Amino acid sequence: MAKSEEPITIKKYANRRLYNTGTSTYVTLEDLATMVKNGEDFLVYDAKTGDDITRQVLAQIIFEQENKAGQNLLPTTFLRQLIRFYGDSMQMLVPRYLEQSIDTLTREQEKFRTQMTQAFGGMSAFGPLEEQVRRNMEMFERTFSMFKPFTAPRRPEAPPADKPAEENGKTADEMETLRRQMKEMQEKLERMSKEQDKT
Repeated sequence: MAKSEEPITIKKYANRRLYNTGTSTYVTLEDLATMVKNGEDFLVYDAKTGDDITRQVLAQIIFEQENKAGQNLLPTTFLRQLIRFYGDSMQMLVPRYLEQSIDTLTREQEKFRTQMTQAFGGMSAFGPLEEQVRRNMEMFERTFSMFKPFTAPRRPEAPPADKPAEENGKTADEMETLRRQMKEMQEKLERMSKEQDKT
């Protein structure tokens, strides 16, 4: 059955039930997750107010998926860093950066699958993906460096006793956190490769 080019309308009622107007049936968050995986586009509206609540529902789907054993995609350090960006001067850059990164990862995923098939589970398939992760990290660091002229220069000496250490060298801490996240991602890729080798 051909997919509609128009997004499907999902209505959310006060009793938290979700109604798919395309199929005239009630659906669950799991059903919506399956629709996303199948490439079906939808918008969720509050049935009472008519407000678009798609973002909140998608975030709720992610929360549900993260609670499943073995389904964690978001490292704790990444979540902490993301929270720190709220209200920060860099906040406006984060959505676009994340969109570009996930788009690149999605495109690389197809190459990765092909290489895995050709290599029958060989480690060489991870090379391009790891290289892309490295390039994304470099791009993010360059973006941060563009804004350094607008911030006060950091001094190497210890922070004043009346100020907590975390207020000083915040950018360095953020970059170190991002580097740790990249390392965790690479370790996860290696674990995935070992699991593929066993199958």
